[in-house]
Amino acid sequence: MRFTYAEAMTDPSFYAPLARAAEDAGYASMSIADSLVYPKESDSAYPYTQDGGREFLEDKPFIEPFTLIAALGAVTARIRFTPFVLKLPVRPPVLVAKQATSVAALTNGRLGLGVGISPWPEDFQVMGVPWERRGKRMDEAIDIVRGLSTGEYFEFHGEFFDVPAIKMTPAHPFPILVGGHSEPALRRAVVRGDGWMHAGGGDLDALLTRLNNIREQEGKAAAPFEVHVISMDAYTPDGVKRLADKGVTDVIVGFRTPYAKGPDTEPLAKKIEHLERFAETVIAKAQ
Repeated sequence: MRFTYAEAMTDPSFYAPLARAAEDAGYASMSIADSLVYPKESDSAYPYTQDGGREFLEDKPFIEPFTLIAALGAVTARIRFTPFVLKLPVRPPVLVAKQATSVAALTNGRLGLGVGISPWPEDFQVMGVPWERRGKRMDEAIDIVRGLSTGEYFEFHGEFFDVPAIKMTPAHPFPILVGGHSEPALRRAVVRGDGWMHAGGGDLDALLTRLNNIREQEGKAAAPFEVHVISMDAYTPDGVKRLADKGVTDVIVGFRTPYAKGPDTEPLAKKIEHLERFAETVIAKAQ
């Protein structure tokens, strides 16, 4: 089992010392949050809070993910960085491929590219991208990012994107991890991805069962596949074993409520204390 440390919406100056502390404590990865804008007016609902509220996001600092990964990669040596998740279909996929291959090269392959579809129509609007057919746009974008990460000439001719034969240098492979709980998201993770990222909530056992069924249907049950989950079971050694027995490869853990409104007032020292205590009481005993 591998452990991913999750911290977001906090003082940007905290990220470098937190990444170093997580690496020293034995975490395999650190998640990197993505948020583009906060609209002044919106009636959109957030799918992962009980009331659909998104007010917790207002005035929270978000550093552009690839920029942050490059900065954190420069002050660490082993820990991997995983966007959780990059809103891929609102971005030009050729540019994303360039950004991803660049940070993968700079960090010696310490990138796991978590991608998903933004739940906010406003993200699509401000980026000049249609909300309609976003799933198909996502599929094409994944194919383009993967194709351009090989370093070989690649071309693509789809419904939304038309890419002539081009190559990118430097190129460095990285796993693509697909987030989401819907049937299309689970199938996309199996068919186009190298793994799946659970966003928390929902019936995890049912989602894992459906994911495994799709892997069987697609003839990929034996293929390497990462399964990243958020679960209260991740906070005890026995719970970690239960998750491992279900096929989970990575657990994502954090130590404060991410949906609290207002600024994060927890001091850096307290955050480091939390992650180190977890490493001592769970990571060390779950190896």
